[in-house]
Amino acid sequence: MATRRYEQIADDIRSRIASSQLAPGDPVPSARAITREWGVAVATATRALASLRDEGLVQARPGVGTVVASRPSRTRSSRESSNNEINTAAVVANAIAIADAEGLPAVSMRRIAIELGVPTMALYRHVRGKSSLLLLMADTILGQVRLPETPPPGWRAQLELVARLQWAGYREHPWLTRIISMTRPSVLPNGMLQTEWAVSALDGLGLDPNAMLHAAVNLFAYVRGSAMNIEMELESEQDTGLTDDEWLQSQRPLFARVLESGRYPQLARIIAASDVDLDLDTLFEFGLERLLDGYATLIESHG
Repeated sequence: MATRRYEQIADDIRSRIASSQLAPGDPVPSARAITREWGVAVATATRALASLRDEGLVQARPGVGTVVASRPSRTRSSRESSNNEINTAAVVANAIAIADAEGLPAVSMRRIAIELGVPTMALYRHVRGKSSLLLLMADTILGQVRLPETPPPGWRAQLELVARLQWAGYREHPWLTRIISMTRPSVLPNGMLQTEWAVSALDGLGLDPNAMLHAAVNLFAYVRGSAMNIEMELESEQDTGLTDDEWLQSQRPLFARVLESGRYPQLARIIAASDVDLDLDTLFEFGLERLLDGYATLIESHG
């Protein structure tokens, strides 16, 4: 029987570990890196990594990705775990941990069952399926946003607060942007609490209900849209091994040659300024303030 592609990939990574090319704690190729290096689909890459995890050779590390395990570990078999040991919260928490460490594509019912040491079908006693699980994951994260019982004074401070709390949530769980939708919202009770907070902040300011809802959803759409870049940056860092600052340093000679052409005088002047600070957080804050400036103009026109 011919060796399947994912097994060949797993064998190659396994040999790197055995030969100490990859030491304990070293990151192994991500699913995206595998698709580029071996020319396979993401599903094949994910299956290869899952095979190595099942053997205890690699493990998920939140914020880093998949790394070489510090010592061989054996996944508990179904016989070693009782179905009574798991509940919905455990299933969701495990799914969130996988997504945090390896990204949303790594989350599957089979993978969660392996991590919990139970049969895959046992999970369906607690969640209806993958789609329901994703919504539970999202609502759990949204439920971790703690809005104060007493709002700060003023509509602007209240909207700033909820927007920054959402941004912090996306910062911690970048994959969340793939689940949240503005035009096809799902029933997420904790998310609805945040919408309730936002429209309540705008209540009594002269805006009609349509404008209030649009302002609230537009604010959340801005936060989500900005946060979609977080996951891309993290994936790029894992794939290249370079932080944003390190990548910029590596590109500096190329930028210098282009800017020295004289075709971009304003960019050259701005980039040369010592007080220029540009990253995702500064972009988010700048855009948030300008968006709320627009809201202030809208509210004043209805005053």
